[in-house]
Amino acid sequence: MGTVVDDAASVEFHAFFERHYAELARLAHLLTGDTDAADDLAADALLALWHRWDRVRAADRPAAYARGVVANLARTRIRSAVRERRRIALFWSQREERTENPDVAGTVDVQAALCRLPFRKRACVVLRHALDLSEQDTALALGVSVGTVKSQTSKGMAELRRLLGTSGAPRPAHAAMARDDGAGGGNR
Repeated sequence: MGTVVDDAASVEFHAFFERHYAELARLAHLLTGDTDAADDLAADALLALWHRWDRVRAADRPAAYARGVVANLARTRIRSAVRERRRIALFWSQREERTENPDVAGTVDVQAALCRLPFRKRACVVLRHALDLSEQDTALALGVSVGTVKSQTSKGMAELRRLLGTSGAPRPAHAAMARDDGAGGGNR
C-alpha cells in the first residue's frame, strides 16, 4: 500500500518537474545572470521540493512555493559570490610598500605561481606568509577551521615549491624582499 502512495507522489512530482523546471531555471537565470548557476539552482530547488513533497503538494500554490525556494537559493548564491569577491579584493589589494633593490623577476615569478594555485590554497599561503597572520586569524578571515588552514597552507607551499623549482623552506615575504646586505633582511 505504501508503494502505491509513493508511486502516486513520484508521478505527481515528475509531472510538476516537467511543467515547472524550465520556468524555475529562467527565474534563476534572471536572478543570477548565470546560465550554469541557473540550471544548478533549479535542480537544487526541485531536489529540496522532492524532499518536502508532501508539504509542497498540499500547499495552495506549489509553483509559487517553488519560485520562493529558487529565489532563496539564488540569494544565498549571490551573497556567497559577493563574499568571495570581497575576500579576493582584500587578498589582492595593492598596498604601497617600498623596498630597496627589489627582486622584480622573483616577485613576478612568485605572483604567477600564486595565480596558478586554487583560491583557498593561495589565500592561506598569502595570509600566513605574506601578511604574517596566525593560523587562527587566517581561519577566521577565510571562515574555515585551523586544520584546513594548516593543510591548505602546507599543500599550497608544496605546490609553490614545485612551480618555482625550489627545495628550501621559504622565508617570509617581507624578509625575502628586504635587502640581503645585512641592513634588514635575513632569518627571523
